[in-house]
Amino acid sequence: MAVNGEGMDGEADAVVIGGGPTGLMLAAELALLGVRPVVLERLPEPGGEPRANGLVGQVVPALDRRGLFEALTGSAGPPQPNSAYFTFAGLPLDLSGLPESPVYTVAVPQARIAQVLAARALELGAEIRTGHEVTGLTQQEDRVELAVSGPAGPYRLAARYAVGADGAHSATRKLSGIGFTGITYDRSVSRHAHVSVPAQWVGPEGLRVPGAGTIPPFLPRRTERGSFNWAPLPGRPPLVATVEWEPVEGDEPMSLAEMAASIGRVLGAEVPVAAPEGPGPFVLRRLTGGNTRVADRFRDRRVFLIGDAAHVYASGGGPGLNSGLQDAINLGWKLAAQLAGTAPEGLLDSYAAERTAAARRTLVYAQAQAAVQAPGSDVDALRTLFGELLQDQGAIQRVADLIAGSDLRYDLGGSHPLVGTHARDLVLSAQGGPVRLAELTRAGRPVLLDLTATAEVAKAAAGWSERIDVVAARAEPSARPGYTAALIRPDSFVAWATSAPVPGAAEIEELRAAGGRWFGVE
Repeated sequence: MAVNGEGMDGEADAVVIGGGPTGLMLAAELALLGVRPVVLERLPEPGGEPRANGLVGQVVPALDRRGLFEALTGSAGPPQPNSAYFTFAGLPLDLSGLPESPVYTVAVPQARIAQVLAARALELGAEIRTGHEVTGLTQQEDRVELAVSGPAGPYRLAARYAVGADGAHSATRKLSGIGFTGITYDRSVSRHAHVSVPAQWVGPEGLRVPGAGTIPPFLPRRTERGSFNWAPLPGRPPLVATVEWEPVEGDEPMSLAEMAASIGRVLGAEVPVAAPEGPGPFVLRRLTGGNTRVADRFRDRRVFLIGDAAHVYASGGGPGLNSGLQDAINLGWKLAAQLAGTAPEGLLDSYAAERTAAARRTLVYAQAQAAVQAPGSDVDALRTLFGELLQDQGAIQRVADLIAGSDLRYDLGGSHPLVGTHARDLVLSAQGGPVRLAELTRAGRPVLLDLTATAEVAKAAAGWSERIDVVAARAEPSARPGYTAALIRPDSFVAWATSAPVPGAAEIEELRAAGGRWFGVE
């Protein structure tokens, strides 16, 4: 990362407090749209502790819309959904019978995600200051004033807007007096470690444990004492994890011997775990309990919260990182429009309204998992019943949509059923040849997509090209877009749509209202 401007008082249009993946995503979004944000990261260099192991759900196609999927994975072409198998609360979820799985997965370590996003933000013109900690925050009518401690000493930085992306213990949130309401769980201890095990213990069907049978990958084995998970992640040593219902006393540093003892207690059988090969860094951690919390508000005048600063979830599947990156994508274009003077009234308020609704939906996901994974014979009965329900395709679809976040619908008004939902990717035939909708959104601008035979919608929006990319195209026959024309926001949510072969005057008027509401066009 770059270190610039240290020890100097100054001004910026936007300051992002926190240089993790969420803050870097916002910096890249702002820079894409012409803002030159300053990122203040407290740590002098990235921490060595491995954290999230990848991304799940709607965030994967969202990153593809910015051209980041290939950079993260090294794979060309669009992301493909997981159409085979996933889990919910440690129960198997067979996705193979769904018409179209919404569950996308990318197995990329969080450190790599941060590295890719930092490179993108710097490439686009963001300034990243490492070793700079915010120690004070006050708000004036027209700016936010930050007290910062940097490598060369303290200084002050004024910004038109500041965004807290500084994690669960967010100084931004605390300095702004924003509450963090939720639940603390202290009834269990979880342990995670990268390990190596003897080759003969591992097969394509899973981990073979004498006395406990074969444990399939990524499907936790639940016992009276807790649960055990075997996760052979690609390109890295296997990750093992336990959760014990009755905590074992001790506060000494976590060790592989402690990991092995925990596995033995949970499974009632020994697994010979040893240190993994390679340079690391490797996971070796113990967590007591956990927190599920959502900030009381996501905006305080000129200060915003995103990511773990706004919400944390004690849940598997990485919902915090997945949600945080989408917070950044939602806020970025709105804040850029405000700074450019093109934002219609109320646009910035929509960030808090929309992402609070998303956070509370993710809260349902996290707390439902916690309830179904809790200890007790009554929960065992609930899991049996829930497992039976997950044999039904309708129930599988509902849970898969919840995991992916594809059941989220913003209240954007409009009469079409797709308004407020995330626009699916499509292969289109346009003037330049075949193109995916995802490729049309790479500039971070709204897109008015006209698939009608006569391009009447594009003609009605002929004067919008300064703020909106108007594209007349044809959808491939297999695309099934669900509309003949749609106005798609920079975060890929549908702001207006029609299914009429030739939209009437009322629908064109509705389009004009949506264009004005979100982008200030007439």
